[in-house]
Amino acid sequence: MKKKLTYLFAIAAIIAACSGNKGYVVTGTVEGGADGDTVYLQKVDGRQLVKLDSSVIANGTFTFKGVQDSTVNRYITCKSKENQRLMIDFFLENGKINIKLTADNDSATGTPNNDAYQVVRSQINGLNKQMMTVYESMSDTALSDKEREAKSKEMNDLETKMIDVAKAGIAKNITTPVGIYLLKSNYYYLDVKDIDPLLPQIPAAYQNDETIVKIKENVAKLKATAVGQNFTDIAMLTPGGKPIKLSDYAGKGKVVLVDFWASWCGPCRREMPNLVEAYAKYKNKGFEIVGVSLDQNGDAWKDAIKKLNITWPQMSDLKYWNSEGARLYAVSSIPHTVLISADGTILARGLHGEELQSKLAEVLK
Repeated sequence: MKKKLTYLFAIAAIIAACSGNKGYVVTGTVEGGADGDTVYLQKVDGRQLVKLDSSVIANGTFTFKGVQDSTVNRYITCKSKENQRLMIDFFLENGKINIKLTADNDSATGTPNNDAYQVVRSQINGLNKQMMTVYESMSDTALSDKEREAKSKEMNDLETKMIDVAKAGIAKNITTPVGIYLLKSNYYYLDVKDIDPLLPQIPAAYQNDETIVKIKENVAKLKATAVGQNFTDIAMLTPGGKPIKLSDYAGKGKVVLVDFWASWCGPCRREMPNLVEAYAKYKNKGFEIVGVSLDQNGDAWKDAIKKLNITWPQMSDLKYWNSEGARLYAVSSIPHTVLISADGTILARGLHGEELQSKLAEVLK
């Protein structure tokens, strides 16, 4: 019996030693935090944060310890005495991880994935600060229209830079959890040409991930509905409940603009006067618009059609983001347009405002 117990103690000692070598220690500080404040380790479940562990700040720091069998994205959160909620996402993996939880310059470093992610985070934080400065300056009522337009362009340029940072981070880290996480978080901002070359590089362990599968399906659909391809048909119902198809209009000798929109979409409503103007100008010159609504409520859809002076054909299956039309064209944001030539070939995607008017003038001259 003594020999057996000695053996079991030896095994336990080996396991403990291995756990000590392979475990994680997360140590950090909280800006504005005080001894006695509680810090939480959390995960995302659907759209909610779920608490996994807690630590009380002592001598200015908090600590989490454990063993992680795979690298996962997690959150550290804390609510200060000023009722300010701070949070940072990081990669929980074995090793020593250092967290600095602040209002606008947080960091997580010390392990390979966190160091790589911090490079991207630091750039994003810097751009966010610039955007906030510009945004706050736009509230100045003394700004002229020209000055306000310039600041709006500056905001757009900063948003483009932010997307470029994400693209670079994805490309550099695509074989790691960092690259996979960035891709899953930002794929809807990227073009096929950005994503397609990366798909073969995704490690086998992630190939069946639900979001990665969706991304691959979207890429396939974007390729099928890219400029130069023949349009993909959509079959839905009119506001009056009658069957309608995109092929009732497209490929029949008219240039057709497919407009993906919804009554609840503010940017869609702001863009609608531009479409009303285009329709009035070109409807008798071989031009048609077909609206594909991502509405859920039929009455809201019908009311918007009336209020926005929409007089062109409309279709919807009232399935919100599960809209079959949006799925077929891999539409991830609205408003979104697809311009189809008289013979059914896709001429352009994502045209709005002056860019759309210019393209219509070119193809309908």
